[in-house]
Amino acid sequence: MTASQRPAGPRASLAPERDGKGADGRPILSVGAFTCDLMFQLPALPAGPGKYMAQGATMVAAGMATSAAIAVARLGRCVGLWASAGDDGIGDFLVGEIVKEGVDASHVRRIPGILSATASILVAADGERIVVPFYAPALMDAPTLVPPIAEAAFAAVLADVRWPAAAGLALDAAREAGVPGILDLDVGKAEILADLAPCASHIAASLAGAAILTGANELEAAARGLAGRFGSTVIVTGGEAGCAFWEPGDGAVRFMPAFAIEAVDTNAAGDVFHGAFAVGLADGLSLEGALRFASAAAAIKCTRHGGPRGAPSRAEVEAFLLERAK
Repeated sequence: MTASQRPAGPRASLAPERDGKGADGRPILSVGAFTCDLMFQLPALPAGPGKYMAQGATMVAAGMATSAAIAVARLGRCVGLWASAGDDGIGDFLVGEIVKEGVDASHVRRIPGILSATASILVAADGERIVVPFYAPALMDAPTLVPPIAEAAFAAVLADVRWPAAAGLALDAAREAGVPGILDLDVGKAEILADLAPCASHIAASLAGAAILTGANELEAAARGLAGRFGSTVIVTGGEAGCAFWEPGDGAVRFMPAFAIEAVDTNAAGDVFHGAFAVGLADGLSLEGALRFASAAAAIKCTRHGGPRGAPSRAEVEAFLLERAK
C-alpha cells in the first residue's frame, strides 16, 4: 500500500454515503470501561506540585465504552453497556447515570466488596487534560456470562481495551454473528492490544495506541502499519489533525481532516467519535460516511464542557454537517 492525500474531507458531501445495506434497528453493544469521572476545570494544566483552585467541577459516568454508549443513545440508537462496577455507592451512581441517558444497564455486572472505577481529570481552558484513572483488578476478571452477541441480537459491537477478557469474547462473537466488531484501540499493554486487534473487523485506534503496535508517530504510517499487520479496516485518529483510514481492497491509505472548531473540553471526544462511528456503520453508511458523521459528533462535543455530557443529538450532527457543507 502507498499513502495518498486523496481528499476525503468533511466538505466532500452533504449527506454521508450509504453502502446499500440500510439501517439496522437492532441495538449496539458497548463493552469495557465504566468509570466515575470527577472533572475539574482549570485555567491551565498544573506545571508541578501544589494546590490549584478549580473554576468548576463535574462528576459523570464515563470511561471509554460508557462515554461511547452515551453518545450512541444521544444519537437516537438503542444501546447496551457490558461493563463492571462495584456494589458501592459509586456503582449505584454510575448505573443511575447511564439509565438516565437511555443506556440499557442489564449487562452491567456488580462485584461485591470492590471499589468502582474512578478517575480524576484536570481540564484546561484550551480543552487539554490530565487523566488519572484507577481500575481495581477484580473489575477486569473474565466474565462468566456473555450477552447474546453471537445470536445476532446486536447490530454492532464496540469494545475498548480496558476489559480485555470481555472485549475478546465480544469481538469474536460479533465476527460469528457477521456484524461490525469495532475495537477502540487506545494506549495499553502491547500484548493486550496485539491479542485484541485480530478479533476486530474495524480497528479504530488513537495515534498513541497505534504507535505501540507499529512504532509510527504519523497518522498514515500508523494506519499502513496496522493494515499491513492485521488486514482489517483501520482508522487512526489524531484529534485536530484528523484521521487516516484504510479498508480491505483499497490501494492506499486515505485521509480525512478534522472539522475546525474552538475546543473547550476534549475529554471523551474520542469516545463520542467511536460511538458515532458505530452508529454510522449500524445505519448502513459507507466507511467514509460513517467517519464524517463521527468526526462531526466529536467536533460538537469538543465545544462543550462535561465530558460525555457534551455528546450531541442526531439532529445537531445533521445540522452541523449541513452548515459545514455550505
